[in-house]
Amino acid sequence: MQVYEDNALVRKTLDTTDGKGKVLVVDGGASLRVALVGDRLAEIAVRQGWEGVVVNGCIRDSVECAQFDFGLMALATIPVKPHMKGHGESGFPVAFAGVKFTPGEWLYADEDGIVTSARSLL
Repeated sequence: MQVYEDNALVRKTLDTTDGKGKVLVVDGGASLRVALVGDRLAEIAVRQGWEGVVVNGCIRDSVECAQFDFGLMALATIPVKPHMKGHGESGFPVAFAGVKFTPGEWLYADEDGIVTSARSLL
């Protein structure tokens, strides 16, 4: 998904999609001005079964988010809330940090980085 300083689509996707076995990839345009995910969205993600969220941008409430049993990666943290205007698009490949993220592909991540694959590597 691609958004810019607006997390309405992020919230809608996390809240209305069964996340079992899925990771939401959010290309926030590398904005360091607002957070696209915080503790409330992390809680929603866990409730919906999401495995994790990758954000090309910022998150907030990082201490609280670390308590949840799911992966959350971002460029940085910031306490500033995002806009909620509903701008953004989803359902197509996005690329950032030298990685192309294609819907339906496998994503593997740890503290050192992210790898994607068209097939399971396990």
